[in-house]
Amino acid sequence: MCYGNDGHGALRRSLAARGIDRRRFLLASMAAGGAVAFGAGAAVPAHADARPGRQPGRPGGRPVPPGLISIQLYTVREALGGEPGFDATLRAIAEFGYPKVEQAGYYGRTAQQLKAFYDEIGVSCTSSHDGISGSRQELDQKIENALTLGQSFIVVPYLNSDDLDDWKMWAEQMNAEAEVARSAGLRYGYHNHAHEFTIDLGGGRTPWEVLTEEFDPKLVHLEIDIYWAVTGGINSGDGVDDPEGFTLDVIRRAPQKVLQYHVKDRDPATGDMADLGTGHIDFARIFRGHRVLEYIMENDTPDVTPLQTAQVGYDYLRAIRPW
Repeated sequence: MCYGNDGHGALRRSLAARGIDRRRFLLASMAAGGAVAFGAGAAVPAHADARPGRQPGRPGGRPVPPGLISIQLYTVREALGGEPGFDATLRAIAEFGYPKVEQAGYYGRTAQQLKAFYDEIGVSCTSSHDGISGSRQELDQKIENALTLGQSFIVVPYLNSDDLDDWKMWAEQMNAEAEVARSAGLRYGYHNHAHEFTIDLGGGRTPWEVLTEEFDPKLVHLEIDIYWAVTGGINSGDGVDDPEGFTLDVIRRAPQKVLQYHVKDRDPATGDMADLGTGHIDFARIFRGHRVLEYIMENDTPDVTPLQTAQVGYDYLRAIRPW
C-alpha cells in the first residue's frame, strides 16, 4: 500500500497556528498515552506491462505454506469501490484460495460488519495498514477494530520526510503505540518504501538507519516490501548488481524481526510494479534467505484487472518452491 501526502507538514502548520511546539506536543501526548498524527494518502506508481513469466523456485522444492498467504486489499481497491463491488470482489478472492487479507480501509463498514462478512466467506483479516494515531482515542479505536477483526498485526504503511528529527520523533511515537498494542496482544510494525534507503538526512545517514536504530526490537517488527526494498537498493546504487542480496542484507542487519513480506514483482525494463512471476525479482532466493509469518501478495498497479492480478498472485505463491 503506497501512501504519499504531507501529513507531517500539515501537523506542523496546525501546531504552529496554535503557537505549540510539535516536539513538546509529542512528548506531552505520549506521557498521557497518546500520539501524534501523520496522515497518509495514496501515491501510485506508473502502470507496469506484463512480461513473460518465470518458473518459480526449485523443482521438487517445498512450497510456501498456503495458510501463510495473504493479499493486501489495496491491490483490488478499484474493484472494491467500483465494479464488481466489495462483496463480489472478496468472494472472488476467497474462491481463488486466499485464506487471509490485509485490511486497507473499511469501505463504509464497521469492524463488526466486516468480521461477520469475512466469517461468512471463510477469510481471516490478520493484518491492517493504519497510519500512526492523532490521539489516544484514535489509537484505542484502531486497536479495538483490530481485535474485533481478529488481527495479529497492525502496520504503519508510510512515512516520509527529509528532516532527521521527524524520523526520530516518528520512531519514538511508534514505540509508544507498539507498547499499547502489545498489551492488547497485537504486533505493531512498519512497512518500507524505497525512499527510506535513498534520502540523505545528513552525513549519508538514511531514514532506514534511523528507524532501525530507534525502533525498540521488543515492540516493533518490520513488514518488508520486497519490491520497494529492491527498488531502494537499485536507486541508491547499493543494490544495482544484486538487488536480492541488498534486500537480504536489509533483513539480516535490522535488529527488528521481519515477520511479514509484501510480495510484488518489478518490471526489468521500466522498474514499475508487475504481476507476480512477470518481473525480475528472484523471490525464491529471498524466501530461502528468510522466512516470515505472512507472504502478502500486492500490486498497486494491476497489469490487466485487479482480480486477475489477485489470481495470478495467488497461483504464483502456490507454485513457488523456495525450500
